[in-house]
Amino acid sequence: MENLTIKSFHEGLVAKDFSAREIAEAYLAKIKEQNPSLNAYLSTAEPQALETADAADAAVSEALAKGAPETIPAMTGVPLAIKDNILIKGLPATAASKILERYTASYDAGVTQKLKAARAVFLGKTNMDEFAMGSSTESSAFGITRNPHDADRVPGGSSGGSAAAVAADIAVAAIGSDTGGSIRQPAGLCGVVGFKPTYGAVSRSGLMAMASSLDQIGPLTKTVEDAALLYKAIVGADPLDATSTNEGAIAARTLETLPPLDEVKKLTIGLPKEYFVDGLSKEVSDQVGKAIEKLKKLGFAFKEISLPHTKYALSCYYIVMPAEVSSNLARFDGIRYARIPEVAAAVEKGASLMDVYMKQRGLGFGAEAKRRILLGTFVLSSGYYDAYYEKAQRVRTLITNDFTEAFKEVDVVLTPVTPTPAFKIGEKTADPLSMYLEDIFTIPVNLAGLPGISIPTESYPVGGGRLPVGFQIIGRKWHEADILNIGRWYERN
Repeated sequence: MENLTIKSFHEGLVAKDFSAREIAEAYLAKIKEQNPSLNAYLSTAEPQALETADAADAAVSEALAKGAPETIPAMTGVPLAIKDNILIKGLPATAASKILERYTASYDAGVTQKLKAARAVFLGKTNMDEFAMGSSTESSAFGITRNPHDADRVPGGSSGGSAAAVAADIAVAAIGSDTGGSIRQPAGLCGVVGFKPTYGAVSRSGLMAMASSLDQIGPLTKTVEDAALLYKAIVGADPLDATSTNEGAIAARTLETLPPLDEVKKLTIGLPKEYFVDGLSKEVSDQVGKAIEKLKKLGFAFKEISLPHTKYALSCYYIVMPAEVSSNLARFDGIRYARIPEVAAAVEKGASLMDVYMKQRGLGFGAEAKRRILLGTFVLSSGYYDAYYEKAQRVRTLITNDFTEAFKEVDVVLTPVTPTPAFKIGEKTADPLSMYLEDIFTIPVNLAGLPGISIPTESYPVGGGRLPVGFQIIGRKWHEADILNIGRWYERN
């Protein structure tokens, strides 16, 4: 029962080696033991988890009695951790912000509905940077999450709680959200697999919006095989998300079987010269180099390419994203959602509407959220819109065009995930720019709406005394199969 993957769990469940309830109880017990030191979970859902596990066991028994084990969905009974900005009806949804500390979700997110239909078990909601704003899970209003490989270091962010839960094996797999690298970056720092699908492949309904044109939900798993299984369970259009489409679901059908290596290695891998420059730490450079050599031994061809506008990606992102943050977070004003206690007390004493606004947002938002709201409001303001926001959108198009041109020469692109391994807690909190640079290799993927995956360069067991390093594979839109198949063959060898 240690280090179960989605695949091994499903095989054991169908073989009746264990029940879904037994595994759910085991994971809930591990959470109680390990979470006080890790702080990966903000809340657990024991009654609901056990109820779902019992229903999963009943469904499995019924399918086996009919002699139809193939009808049991791969996600049936799988214990999952869910990032706390994704809604599960009846459970807390705080987005790691004091402003939503008392909020309980009144409906299910699109991905939650799909996973409930497959009878997946939700263990609880995981810690994150407040409203997904950060790269280290240090901006959470409810305490930092620690990296399972070294408790003095960050797990990355903003999906740090989900990545830490998978790495520490207090979840079989997890769901996170990725706006500028927030799935892939913590996956790289925690030694797990993090997969961001093409923008629009997975519904954003029920995801608390940070930057609507960039946000995307995706899996964090122990293997690339598991990432493909979880992706297939959540992909597809949703009538409640106008940006979602069925193109991803159609393409995902090709993931049912892994093509032979001789077929997959026909894909040419591009190495952008702008990503392998000064500033990349020796540990990352060496480990990514080893991954490239391993892929070469498998028979993959490599070609150097150029993505010339990469150098503008970070600046572009930190104009576009805060602008959308400013708009999306305007709703948290003390009127539409539960007020924080200080504001509720002020209202009882006759506080004015302006007092409610000022106190709710002033006391409810943390420093990073305030920083991004202020920056976003500035770049959208009269007199500055053309100078900043409009120009950033034009640069975004140039970055997208770079990838379009590159994909005329190669099929996928390989890069590092982060410039360094996990940094120490508190090391970058006083220097926002240094923190923002942690996402320098992942941000262009979101700006262009492409699929990307972070894969550990090797196996990194918790307690092994080494910090994980990951590499990133980027694919064409709706070509998730290309990067997942390369990853599946990589981890098999």
